[in-house]
Amino acid sequence: MAIAGGHGQVALALTPRLVARGDEVVSLVRDPDHGADVRRVGGEPVACDLEAATDAQVAEALGGCQAVVFAAGAGAGSGAKRKETMDYGGAVKLISAAQAAGVRRYVMVSAMAADADHPGEGTFDVYLRAKGRADAELAASGLDYTIVRPGRLTDDPGTGRVSIAKRTGRAEVPREDVAEVLAAVLVAPNTVGQTFEMVSGETSVEEAIRGLQ
Repeated sequence: MAIAGGHGQVALALTPRLVARGDEVVSLVRDPDHGADVRRVGGEPVACDLEAATDAQVAEALGGCQAVVFAAGAGAGSGAKRKETMDYGGAVKLISAAQAAGVRRYVMVSAMAADADHPGEGTFDVYLRAKGRADAELAASGLDYTIVRPGRLTDDPGTGRVSIAKRTGRAEVPREDVAEVLAAVLVAPNTVGQTFEMVSGETSVEEAIRGLQ
């Protein structure tokens, strides 16, 4: 299992959940100094800057993995240029690398309202467009994909209860609950080919995932 953006908050919450059920986790990190944090939660850090690395270098980092999660991003405070090079370019580079490495399963952490045709030239407009284009390329890639679009992320403790649907309406969701959903999606065949939104709700993660059609 590989997680791109392995030092991000969602990834650091996802990694111990995967390790606890017996998965080995390779965490792709841009900054080698983040390796200690990744090891602390059970992952194996691999220095791989998705913006600078070649497709072949990323494919090498995925060697032996059976699934990838794209949990990377330019982050708050970054400009429009990095939305293009990371939120779009990094995701697409990981698609190419997964294909080259023979990794069939690809789970994308996207964004609510992501849309390849989103109008506007503000930084957030560029972000939504970049995420939408990345989602579209993943859906057309032939990989066994799932695209998860969370609501506004919070640092609140997870509840294990969510609302999942094609359209949920805008609301918040703890990062810990996003991690729970990602872990469940990776072993749920009915989520292959699915794109859905998720926010906090009243349904257990397991039941919500089972209910996807």
